[in-house]
Amino acid sequence: MAWWEGFDEIRLLIAADTAETGNDVGQLLSLRHPKSGNSMCCLLVNGVLQELNWFKQSYTSWFLGDFVAEDGGLYTATPVDPVFILLPIFEEARMKKGDDPGKFRLVDEIIFVEGYPGYQKLLSIAENCMQVVCEIKEIGSSKFFRLDDSKVLAWMYHKVCQLKQTLSTLDNNYAAREEKDRLIDAVSILGEYLDEPWLKLLSDRLRIDLTEATRKMSDIEILPTAAECNGSQEKSKSDNKTTRGGRQAKKPKVETESHNIREMFTRASSRRKK
Repeated sequence: MAWWEGFDEIRLLIAADTAETGNDVGQLLSLRHPKSGNSMCCLLVNGVLQELNWFKQSYTSWFLGDFVAEDGGLYTATPVDPVFILLPIFEEARMKKGDDPGKFRLVDEIIFVEGYPGYQKLLSIAENCMQVVCEIKEIGSSKFFRLDDSKVLAWMYHKVCQLKQTLSTLDNNYAAREEKDRLIDAVSILGEYLDEPWLKLLSDRLRIDLTEATRKMSDIEILPTAAECNGSQEKSKSDNKTTRGGRQAKKPKVETESHNIREMFTRASSRRKK
């Protein structure tokens, strides 16, 4: 069954063209958001994982051929580094206690998440991308993975460097800002996907104030993550755009700019350091 079958209504989706990398029709996967733990909908096409976000302005409609989408909502699919999505799963799987680094596990065991069969579709992706943040032991033909804090820290630091470079392309004056401010901006955007213990580890490495980065996170206006994979979203989410701090967004322009930052970041994130 194609990914779009089963939708209750016709919807508009803006996504990257992955035809050059294959002819897979794609699959909609219900996964856990790495920050909140709530359900999120992702699109997997030709081995590229994309996060679905839902955007809607009041009093708008879409004319799609002979059909009118009256609520004016649209979906955007943005490529996202799978490490962000899988990091909490691997953290839980190692069962770390105190100074004990935890256990090595097979990937197919790690990505078995009750209530979320979509993770099983990420088996080959997980085996490849999680090597950058895991220790690996090979026994015969089997590979056992265990999350490694030092590797995660190195990976996060690399993301900060990528993000600083990306943000500089949005504004010629951005590069003139102080290094500390640019680092805080980068960490605050990463904080959309990372739990506080990882942010604390990263902030200590960068020698910045986590409290200030957290405050900036609450001011970032974001597009709501698509929680359902059947095309229906809660009315409360469709009518209100909110910030991390729970305040209603003031201007659609700001939200659009925030999404542009996020899109450029996630695209840059897919190019991992070899």
